[in-house]
Amino acid sequence: MRLSCNLCTLILVILGICGGVFAFSGFNLLLFLCLYNSYIYRTFLGISAVAALFVLYSLFIFKPYRGLK
Repeated sequence: MRLSCNLCTLILVILGICGGVFAFSGFNLLLFLCLYNSYIYRTFLGISAVAALFVLYSLFIFKPYRGLK
C-alpha cells in the first residue's frame, strides 16, 4: 500500500511539473517525453487521473495527518 501511494504521488508530481512547464513556457513537456505519441500521452493522463483518485481515497481512509493538531 505504501509503495502504491508513493508511486501515485510521484506520477502526480511529474504531471504537475510538466503542467507548470506548459503553463509558463507553452512547451508541452509531457507530449515531448511521450515522443509525440498521442496514445502514450492519453494513457499517461488516464493513469494520472486514477492516481489522483487513489491519493484522495487514501487520504480519506487512512488519515495520515490525524496526529498533526
